[in-house]
Amino acid sequence: MEQTSKPFMTVKEMTFTAIMTVLIAVCSWISLPIGNVPFTLQTFGVFCAVMLLGGKCGTFSVLVYILLGAIGVPVFAGFSGGAGVLFGSTGGYIIGFLLLSGAYWIAEHFLGDKFILPVQLGVMLFGTFLCYAFGTAWFIKVYSQTGAIDLKTALSWCVIPFIIPDCGKLALASLICSRVKKYVRL
Repeated sequence: MEQTSKPFMTVKEMTFTAIMTVLIAVCSWISLPIGNVPFTLQTFGVFCAVMLLGGKCGTFSVLVYILLGAIGVPVFAGFSGGAGVLFGSTGGYIIGFLLLSGAYWIAEHFLGDKFILPVQLGVMLFGTFLCYAFGTAWFIKVYSQTGAIDLKTALSWCVIPFIIPDCGKLALASLICSRVKKYVRL
């Protein structure tokens, strides 16, 4: 008796993963340079990728985005790319997107049918906190190589100005994704 194994990702899933990778890249190009960390729509793109595609495909969309940037494709803020961006002071926030999407994937796996919108939003907020925490620790480590910085200063530069805008991006992504899901079968 021959057993057929289910592929890890279908062609449809791979296609939508690629589309969402492009969305994240385009959102990162929409950037306002404020302080040491630019204000971009990257998190909006990540929120949309994860909420539309689910944890697995959303996480792979983020991973492909990061890998494209790591090899030099200019997908990061300011049309930048390369390992130097990832190993720079703000690279931890980009890598932190994997923590955000991974938290969603894990919660989705364990909660199954109980993974309703309020829970999804809570998980996305928790994932955003993980992204902030990892990114801030990375920022302090890298920035400290050229000058001293304390946690309070790093938070005032890299997290506090972004909390309300990121909550707004999450709310907008949630609204758009819930409407898109009604009409598009992903």
